[in-house]
Amino acid sequence: MRKKLLSVFLTCVLTMGLLAGCGSGAGNNTSRNNSAGGAASSNSSNNVSNNAQQNGAASENTGNTPKETGKVLVVYYSATGSTKAVAETIAESTNGDLFELVPKDDYTNADLDWTKNGSRVNIEHDDESKRDIELVADTVDNWESYSYVFIGYPIWWGIAAWPVNNFIKNNDFTGKTVIPFCTSASSGLGDSGVLLEKMAGTGDWQEGIRFRSSAASSDVQNWVSGLGILN
Repeated sequence: MRKKLLSVFLTCVLTMGLLAGCGSGAGNNTSRNNSAGGAASSNSSNNVSNNAQQNGAASENTGNTPKETGKVLVVYYSATGSTKAVAETIAESTNGDLFELVPKDDYTNADLDWTKNGSRVNIEHDDESKRDIELVADTVDNWESYSYVFIGYPIWWGIAAWPVNNFIKNNDFTGKTVIPFCTSASSGLGDSGVLLEKMAGTGDWQEGIRFRSSAASSDVQNWVSGLGILN
């Protein structure tokens, strides 16, 4: 009888041990599966985060890409050298190209003496039909590549010196920002820019500026800086 009871007791102990072992194994497997799932979730989260950061960086870089400034052309007629000096400073300050307007029949000092009756400029002033001044060149290579065009001239009797007229008439300023400037010992800009705009009929013409004949380079540079078109 004792042997039978002992046998039953040992059987129960062994059965409980086996059940305990199975439960422990299942628990370990579940734990490992949970850990694996957590790692996968963490990796997925990290991937999303990394992608978001990369996309954000790409967006930021796109937003910060600087816009290219359009090419600048400085066109000028200079009778005594004053307008030329200002034009050269503008071109240097904007990294622009220079284009000088040269009459085929250029003006001599005597021609330019407005104090003398019968001088060339006086005759042309009195007879508007004589202001059709033929230029050595009145068109520019790669004209379409310029976004900004400065037009410089001396003031003659309150208007732009007429050697610039044929350049204005013979070019299409559509899509270009045009900025007139002049030099004068005493006269102001007057309506010179407005009259050139009417003559051109195209372009986005801005308000111009007058510089004194002996304008300092720093004055010209400060004006250019304020335009916001530096290259």
